[in-house]
Amino acid sequence: MYKTLFYIEHLYHRAGLDPVYRALKNSGKFKIDFLAGRDAQRKFLFFNRSLKKQIEQDIKRNGGTIAESTSGYDLVVTGDLVRSPQKFKNAMLVFINHGTGIKTILYRLLEKQQNTSYLIFVEGEYRKQKILEHDVQGKSQIEVVGYPKLDPFFNGAYDRNRILNSIGLDPDLPTLIYAPTYKPTSIDYIKDEIFSQCRDINLIIKLHQYSWRGKYAPSWHHHIYQRNIGNFKKAYLVPGNDYNIMPYLAASDVLLTEASSTMFEFLAMGKTGIIYDLPCDRLKHTDGQSILDEDNRNFLENTFIHINSPAHIKDGFNQAINPPPEYLNNAENWRKKLFYKLDGKASERICSNILDKFSTGEYKKLLI
Repeated sequence: MYKTLFYIEHLYHRAGLDPVYRALKNSGKFKIDFLAGRDAQRKFLFFNRSLKKQIEQDIKRNGGTIAESTSGYDLVVTGDLVRSPQKFKNAMLVFINHGTGIKTILYRLLEKQQNTSYLIFVEGEYRKQKILEHDVQGKSQIEVVGYPKLDPFFNGAYDRNRILNSIGLDPDLPTLIYAPTYKPTSIDYIKDEIFSQCRDINLIIKLHQYSWRGKYAPSWHHHIYQRNIGNFKKAYLVPGNDYNIMPYLAASDVLLTEASSTMFEFLAMGKTGIIYDLPCDRLKHTDGQSILDEDNRNFLENTFIHINSPAHIKDGFNQAINPPPEYLNNAENWRKKLFYKLDGKASERICSNILDKFSTGEYKKLLI
């Protein structure tokens, strides 16, 4: 059996890694341990409280084994590029991205680690070409396998009525999920106006985990919704420790976001979303590089509904719930462009690919 470590850098990465863990475990050919990374929550403005112990306790409660060290593994699986990859010496390092969407952050991180060999599994040819266009592949190897995060959806794991009932919402009402990213974010513009725009429908608010942590995004991102949620019976704020957005996307009819990778996931599910347009020409990293790789004001144009004011959320929802045939045709073309085989078997392909690397000896080219 191949000794394997799932390195959980941040809790929310588990949504994309859990299906792969199950595929490797079910193969019977991997002995799997877990280890949490540097996830933390900011306290009192300046102090970061590590969440490592909390995350590992949850893994143990669910039957996982916690690693004693980072050495001695044949395989390390991670949902992000890792700091100090040399600590996994003599292991094949597998990177399964937790969700890139249209941000440049993946390419910026890969640029810094071009001398590290990752086996990178991507959701489609679109992502592979983006990595090549940015010239950041380095020593890594890219394999197009599909999107394991979506496997449970395509395998029928989510029941809409059960999910909505479990969070106190009426399954007979249409449902909007608001899933903003933390940077750049539409929260700055929408704030609490979303409640007044969604009085007649179910509203699910699923914030990025950074919007709960206070480290990379301000704490008011979640405070503004915590203060208001109790006044709206048809609204549900997903708790900050609930890392998996997939059941909520599956239970929703329309998505509202701006630059989150959820727009990819919702598109893959065959649904229409709303994109909140941002001033993309002004969104820059400190070194001047654009935060977004695509202008979100044009991305998925005539496929998703675009709005530029919170006052347009209700109208956008009404359009998205019943999109014109042209939008549906465009969506199908986008799915073919962005994804490889939306068939619920991406995790199995990852497992098979890894086993092939070991059986052929190709893994030796990828050792840290």
